[in-house]
Amino acid sequence: MTRRVIARGYGGPEVLTVVEVDPVPPARGEVAIEVRAIGVNPIDYKRYSGAFGTDPDSLPMDLGAEAAGVIVEVGEDATGPDGPLSPGDEVIAYPVDGAYADRLVVGADSVVRKPPSLPWNEAAGLLVAGTTAVETLDVIQVGSGDLVLVHGAAGAVGSCVVQVACGRGATVIGTARPGHHDYVRSLGATPVSYGDGLADRVRVLAPDGVDAVIDTVGGEEAVDVSVASVRDPSRMVTTLAVPRAVDAGFLGVGGKNPASRGVRRRLRSVVVDLADRGDLRVRVARTYWLAEAGRAHTELAGPHPAGKFVLLP
Repeated sequence: MTRRVIARGYGGPEVLTVVEVDPVPPARGEVAIEVRAIGVNPIDYKRYSGAFGTDPDSLPMDLGAEAAGVIVEVGEDATGPDGPLSPGDEVIAYPVDGAYADRLVVGADSVVRKPPSLPWNEAAGLLVAGTTAVETLDVIQVGSGDLVLVHGAAGAVGSCVVQVACGRGATVIGTARPGHHDYVRSLGATPVSYGDGLADRVRVLAPDGVDAVIDTVGGEEAVDVSVASVRDPSRMVTTLAVPRAVDAGFLGVGGKNPASRGVRRRLRSVVVDLADRGDLRVRVARTYWLAEAGRAHTELAGPHPAGKFVLLP
């Protein structure tokens, strides 16, 4: 038997349960993966919270979009982006539906090889945040010499944005809670605190304004400060396309955007290469057992240490 976490209804973490099911063999073009670690993302709990609406036909709901593990069985013609796949290959699976499991059967096109240099926990949390981060930078063409304001610089996506932007030669100002300032500095950015007076604090660091803005927070403060700080309003992008940001002219990427999903699929190899070279690191803040998914979601939704949350099967 294999185990997976599902949501039996809409609501809070109390709707989650672990179920046991018979293992399914991979069909043509699929592989079976023994999961070693699973990435946890806010969209996981937002889906069953009703934040995107409710649909009884979607229940019970599988959760999770990214995981890392070892291929244990291969269907006919199972060829991934890196070439043919074989039992024993260490891989990262993304994008997938139902990653909260100890065994996955997924299409080979959703699997990329895990570099030996990358620990399991970091691999499991790499691709949702990493590909979203690179997409934001590409959309507004951040490069050498740019001064960039990143909202949420200590978060999973924001920390990746900072690392990749600095690697491209940009200078980064990153908003974060005071307790996360040392972490933001370690990534290469200059931290500033959220809250009243943020626009003034940014102005001290960037008296002539910033070249570009990347928002991973989505609040009113982030939108207003961005509009007041950026020199070119066409170079603002958000991963949380709230109405206020859309009205202010932010470009939207990530989330459930189908176009972004395709872009992020194409960016997987770029992100894996960055991680393999040590130019992009995932900080794992907390790990939980699979059966503790509800607890992980509760703690991720509140104030928490900087970094990714990971489930272990």
